[in-house]
Amino acid sequence: MQLEFKGKKALVRVDFNVPLDKDYNITDDTRMRAALPTISQILKDGGAAILMSHLGRPMKKLKEDGSIDREKFTLNHVTSHLAELTGAKVHFCDETIGDKATKMAAELPMGEILVLENTRFNEGEKKGDEAFAKSLSELADLYVNDAFGTAHRAHASTTTVAQYFDKGAKSFGYLMQAEIKNANKVLNSPERPLTAIIGGAKVSDKILLLERLIDFVDNLIIGGGMAYTFVKAQGGKVGNSLVEEDRLQLALELIEKAKSNNVTIHLPADSIIADNFANDAAHRAAASNEIPDGWMGLDVGPDARAKFEEAIANSGTLLWNGPMGVFEMPNFANGTKAIAEAVAKATQNGAFSLVGGGDSVAAVNQMGLADKVSYVSTGGGAMLEFLEGKELPGIKAMNA
Repeated sequence: MQLEFKGKKALVRVDFNVPLDKDYNITDDTRMRAALPTISQILKDGGAAILMSHLGRPMKKLKEDGSIDREKFTLNHVTSHLAELTGAKVHFCDETIGDKATKMAAELPMGEILVLENTRFNEGEKKGDEAFAKSLSELADLYVNDAFGTAHRAHASTTTVAQYFDKGAKSFGYLMQAEIKNANKVLNSPERPLTAIIGGAKVSDKILLLERLIDFVDNLIIGGGMAYTFVKAQGGKVGNSLVEEDRLQLALELIEKAKSNNVTIHLPADSIIADNFANDAAHRAAASNEIPDGWMGLDVGPDARAKFEEAIANSGTLLWNGPMGVFEMPNFANGTKAIAEAVAKATQNGAFSLVGGGDSVAAVNQMGLADKVSYVSTGGGAMLEFLEGKELPGIKAMNA
């Protein structure tokens, strides 16, 4: 960050969209911790931080009378923990803009933090409303965007607000800088071989990513439900496994494109199949192209894991996005866990690894391996779009 914070108030877009339990306790503070370097730097330099973030989707989960569920979605849920993490005095404003927000921002002492109410309580947020963004901008001297997880959204607090600050008065925070730097390392200067490990349920969710990856990776490991569309496209029997029938031709085209680009596609040779979509279902290993009717593939099998682990071990750069199976069910989480361990081991042996995407990140966190990989991205959708080659609105706005 190339800004002078001393004596200044910085409006900081953070991503505090953290998971909460039924009593509104934070169950995973990863996103909050990721913002600490930026917040701490502002305070250390003698500035004050005015934080704004969304939490959940309040407009999509209105109460029966059509009003916002303020108790459930208020950002006040994060303030006490933020005070613990920063050691600073944290104030909370129960509005995002308005007379109260203006007064509290104006009176905020240097070295302290003000958390504004959930940006999505305002309809103008998701619309990128200029009046809402302008009101936000008037609360501070400087603007810092440190919310990579929402950089792919052209919202008022992530994008529009930047236009009300001169180039010398706005900056990316340390988290945004790190996300961009590490993604660019994979895209532009990878150590070879470069292996991408892509999982998840549907090919359709990752078409653009797969097409882009085939242009520059050496190996492409495909797991999760999407693998069965590729297996069936090549004539395999996949039983009741998840298949996108309208993507079979696309799967064949991607396989042909990979061949012409000398990219090796690794599909799971075998799968852990089950007779029902449930953790307690009967299950066993079977060849992925010989799954009987009435059975479905819910994880990659032992042979697939071994082949995937070998490809990972021989890689110089690794990109992992998406689970290898139904990770939320313990009996079908072994493939994803094996990938997490293999990526961590390869990293210890000198490979560069970037992990992004909800279940991939959850796997390395649950297994205590987050510090054993090179970088864990905080932005699932944003990282996907960045790797697809899209220009993210939140990044473009800062360069305008």
